[in-house]
Amino acid sequence: MKKRFRFVLILLALVMVLGTACSGKEENTHEDIEGSNGHIYKDGTYQGVGVGNGGDILLEVAVRDGKISSIDVLENKETEILSDVAFEKIVQGVLDNQSVNIDTVTGATISSVGIMSALKDALKKAGGNDETFKMDEIIHLADREDELDQTYDVVVIGGGGAGLSAAIEAKSAGANVVLLEKMSSVGGNTLVSGGGLNVPGTEQQKELGIEDSVELFIEDTMNGGDNINKKELVTVIAKNALPTIEWLVNEVNVEFMPDRLQQFGGHSVARALIPKNNKGTELIKKLKDYGDDLGVVFKMETKAEKLIVDENNRVVGVMAINTAGQEITFNANKGVIIATGGFGANLEMRKKYDPEKDEKYKATVLAGTTGDGIIMAGDIGADLIHMEYIQTYPTCNPRTGIISYVANSRFDGAILLNQEGVRFVEEMDRRDVISKAILSQTNQEGYLVWGQEVEEVGNMTEVHKDEYKVFENMDLIYKAETLEELAEHFDIDKANFMESIDKYNGYVDNGKDEEFNRRGSLKHIAKGPFYIQKVIPAIHHTMGGIVINEDARVLDKDGNIIPGLFAAGEVAGGIHGTNRLGGNAVTDVIVFGRIAGQKVVE
Repeated sequence: MKKRFRFVLILLALVMVLGTACSGKEENTHEDIEGSNGHIYKDGTYQGVGVGNGGDILLEVAVRDGKISSIDVLENKETEILSDVAFEKIVQGVLDNQSVNIDTVTGATISSVGIMSALKDALKKAGGNDETFKMDEIIHLADREDELDQTYDVVVIGGGGAGLSAAIEAKSAGANVVLLEKMSSVGGNTLVSGGGLNVPGTEQQKELGIEDSVELFIEDTMNGGDNINKKELVTVIAKNALPTIEWLVNEVNVEFMPDRLQQFGGHSVARALIPKNNKGTELIKKLKDYGDDLGVVFKMETKAEKLIVDENNRVVGVMAINTAGQEITFNANKGVIIATGGFGANLEMRKKYDPEKDEKYKATVLAGTTGDGIIMAGDIGADLIHMEYIQTYPTCNPRTGIISYVANSRFDGAILLNQEGVRFVEEMDRRDVISKAILSQTNQEGYLVWGQEVEEVGNMTEVHKDEYKVFENMDLIYKAETLEELAEHFDIDKANFMESIDKYNGYVDNGKDEEFNRRGSLKHIAKGPFYIQKVIPAIHHTMGGIVINEDARVLDKDGNIIPGLFAAGEVAGGIHGTNRLGGNAVTDVIVFGRIAGQKVVE
């Protein structure tokens, strides 16, 4: 009887062990099985290719003893920082769980799908197939917090240029700072921008003999926004632009291109400094590294849901939820800084404030640009301004809506033609003016045209060669030895096309654009090779947002300060009026981010 009872106990124990092994999704690391579906891969090293945002992703997978033992990403053209985090999390998830069904990483969906496709492509060479892949366990990667009630001096919501700058300044002043970011990596739209900052009075301008001033910067910005901007806020940006560049270079160690000074549309002179590699990644990487060195605490994939207000109407914290589903309270002894960006990716919010900005528009912005901070601030009585002004960027990828930096050839002298081969707008005009002009053309498309003389100014096809390849693969850009070939390739009226080019070259000879009075450089389009690029406008920036004062303090509907609450960056409204000029956004986010970080600790 005892033997039989002991045997039953052994069976029960075995059943419990097996049951635990089958149910513990988060705990099981699959170290003792061949794969999460029991499939044994053939030992060896295999390469696979998937497609991400920027093109092909090439990786190498090693299989040892039937299990995936290592994964190395060999080549990719994804956005630095954003994809780095996604690749790291997914690779670790695959190795820990021996599953090829890892959930996509927040904010890097296409890159996540691309690396998983590359992994499956490699493993098919090791004996895997679509049927065995489907059997793999679906793994949701989520970090859990031990403490659900945390206290800091300062809570920053949003990890773009404004949030990082604010966190750095507050921490530098001795505060204990936490930064909450709902995506998997920091950067926001500053990360995927060109990173250019408009700054009056730089050494580069002086060396080139360019006369500029704070007053001219203010005048250009006010004119660009149809003079409904809050001039006191524009003045803050203009006066602090130069000290901010000095801070970025001397303290944060950001590198700018010493021989590159850009004149964006709507500006009277060239005043934009361009970071190394012509990308916002240089800014974000250096800001994040500096924040890490200072000891700023970063909470990724943690979405702020609600501002906490005490009985005196002071903002004293933030309630947030992470991807593990935990509700966490972040108490703020000194204050909360909102730096969550605009609402360009929130279709319903766009249509609420401007019904015309509906589904027909693609967007240049990241998926996380959904107006969270504006909504949270509005819920506690913050005033909002200029919400109806939503900007489109005129030269974007017609398939994806992603902003084109090859198309920055426009600033170097490229011209815009329509399907009929006719020039229809000044290429250096405001973004909204050019966008409206393109939308009035056949197929709502425009064609940028330039030759070697323009290309030699900024070398856009080389500087942005990865993007160029993407456009080329989509048949959206074409290079030829003759102008006639350009027109033929896109079925443009050849006679009008050639006449427009000849007429423009005549303007260059005379030093004046008689048709549109083009600002900036006039360059011949006469020497090949020649280029033509198809472009469309896409949603890019929302000028409206939270009302702030010169100290970045948030105001209520009666114009009173809401104690403990600050806002900086695109989330704040009133700075750019009806239309933001190119190169002003990054200057805005860094200047007011720094101010918010300084003022919150006073």
